[in-house]
Amino acid sequence: MENHALIVIGGGPAGLFCALRAAGNGRRILILEKKAHPGRKLLLSGSGQCNITHDGDIGSFLSHYGDNGRFLKPALMNFQNRDLISFFTERGLPLMTEPGGKVFPRSRKASGILDILVKECAAAGVEIRCEDPVLEVSIRDKGFSIRTEHVTYQTDQLVIATGGLTYPATGSTGDGYVFARTLGHSVTEVSPALAAVTIEDYRFSDLTGISFADVIISLSRDGQKTRRHKGDLLFTHSGLSGPGILDFSRFIRPGDTLRVSFLPSNDRQKVKETLLNRISTAGNARIRTVLTGFDLPERFANKLLSLAGIDQDLTGAHLSRKDRSTLIELLTGCPFVVGRLGGIHEAMVTRGGVSLAEIDPKTMESRLVPRLFFVGEVLDIDGDTGGYNLQAAFSTAALAAKTIVDRK
Repeated sequence: MENHALIVIGGGPAGLFCALRAAGNGRRILILEKKAHPGRKLLLSGSGQCNITHDGDIGSFLSHYGDNGRFLKPALMNFQNRDLISFFTERGLPLMTEPGGKVFPRSRKASGILDILVKECAAAGVEIRCEDPVLEVSIRDKGFSIRTEHVTYQTDQLVIATGGLTYPATGSTGDGYVFARTLGHSVTEVSPALAAVTIEDYRFSDLTGISFADVIISLSRDGQKTRRHKGDLLFTHSGLSGPGILDFSRFIRPGDTLRVSFLPSNDRQKVKETLLNRISTAGNARIRTVLTGFDLPERFANKLLSLAGIDQDLTGAHLSRKDRSTLIELLTGCPFVVGRLGGIHEAMVTRGGVSLAEIDPKTMESRLVPRLFFVGEVLDIDGDTGGYNLQAAFSTAALAAKTIVDRK
């Protein structure tokens, strides 16, 4: 039996950062990591380049976490993007901000981020034990008992930072959900998020690689329109991707219908009037020339005409009323029926997790079990692309650590 002031289960960015921020005053802190090395998933983030956070006012971050941004407000305000940037730059890691606001290490290597976290843990006296997966957690004598294959640990305070269930080869296999339930917590439905979608009867595979900026995407389920979103879209060989789809995927389910407006407005009447006006002024110009005048890629315009059954050489003056209606429908609400979302080996993060209703957002401490904390992706939080998920991991970790340190 080993006794520790604090044990953190999970050696990802949230677990490492929480441990090092909580260290000091002779506190004996241990991180238990199931894989051979910590931070395996961090090394894959941003295709290995690690988009660590986003530029801009921290208040703007709240709208980038679906319906759960409000929960994160205390954590984000306590440890902001500027704080995260300063933490790494002060330790000799230059960062750079792209025009769109994404922040990366200047080296474009996630290993630089991980190296600093591990080094700081060592300097703070935090012990990291790898390749000894936690098998069981339980409440014992106002503390916690953690059993692994080789050792049983006793700790006064416990942080669960095990991540989600995507990229399981890195160790994210949903263990934290099991521990949470064992300790009396609820776990909302979990599934992949920031995922591309596969489309049934997909008709655009020959346009793989074509992208559109700021399209309007409407989501319908059981015949009812439920949400709409605006963002960039990319045609893939089997469906839809791009930031607009990835960010929207937290709400998408198999069987849903996505309707995409490829023009700046999804107001059918306005688009109809614009299209009719351009046709009337085009004279004998071919209809495909009229379509490309909307800044649509030529291959895409030809594809729409093919789907509508319209001769590509047909002039605007000879376009029938029925053909006009069909084109307007395809331009302002082209339907895509979702077959499936990218699986756990493809999606970047996990949707769902430990219920936020049972966590105090001002401390990251359990409302049900004193001295139990949850940080990072194990929580029912998933952010948009652009560094929002890593910022949430660091911010929730910092807030939990602050609570632990401040506690007498």
